[in-house]
Amino acid sequence: MHPKVILQTNFPGLKFLKRGKVRDIYEVGEYLLIVSTDRISAFDVIMNQGIPYKGMILTKISEFWFRFVEDIIPNHLITTNVDEFPFECKPYADALRGRSMLVKKTEVIPIESVVRGYITGSGMADYKVTGSICGIKLPEGLVESEKLSEPIFTPATKEELGSHDQNISEDEARKIAGDEVINFVKEKTIAVYKKAYEYALRKGIIIADTKMEFGKYNDEIILIDELLTPDSSRFWPADKYQKGRVQESFDKQFLRNYLISINFNKQPPAPDLPEEIIMKTSEKYLEALEKLTGQKI
Repeated sequence: MHPKVILQTNFPGLKFLKRGKVRDIYEVGEYLLIVSTDRISAFDVIMNQGIPYKGMILTKISEFWFRFVEDIIPNHLITTNVDEFPFECKPYADALRGRSMLVKKTEVIPIESVVRGYITGSGMADYKVTGSICGIKLPEGLVESEKLSEPIFTPATKEELGSHDQNISEDEARKIAGDEVINFVKEKTIAVYKKAYEYALRKGIIIADTKMEFGKYNDEIILIDELLTPDSSRFWPADKYQKGRVQESFDKQFLRNYLISINFNKQPPAPDLPEEIIMKTSEKYLEALEKLTGQKI
């Protein structure tokens, strides 16, 4: 038996701010409360069913990485311990436990900071047509899942729910956020990726790419949202890696592959997922958590 899947939160005593693909966000005094549900999206479409344990896994993995890279850049996390949350959260402690983060309120920088260490996904599609990714010229002859000589910063727009984030060039990102901000964010994104990549590789996971988000807090740029989770990254088993083909994964690529196999048109409404796909996806997320952090749910 798996636990009750949480698809939506309802905390009438708290000020609801917004609902993302996975997270519900509340305002609690001077803080934000980010609650990770068990919703899962693919191709920017939210599935009808949730993935058991998913919200807890995302919270634990993000917390682990935020602590791990604090020496590179500070972040928005205050605590994940519900007993330390403000008083008004107490009536909902059981529902919040294990799946929520109390965080600083920031002014969000409106760019998805994507870093790629390998060529795959939309990057591969771009490269096949242009020989570049987001305007960065790459060597000829690269094959699916090939490791790049150096990680590259390939920003994307930050779109509202229901719209696809669009890959953009670094120059376009500078027009949106400014030179100084992009210089800083680019440097920190690559530094965080490199440190995490080396650690994960020792644990048997290749982080092929990931996206990060940043915000300003007291005039300082810090990491926000989630960090290096199976939702925001491609995690591949290192022992099965082989360039020239699509890789197995510990992330929702497994779900995407299933949807491609049934010719899903990448538009709502989402199809119902078979129990086998739901449980297999849950297992992959649990395995990523245990391999990276040594923790279990």
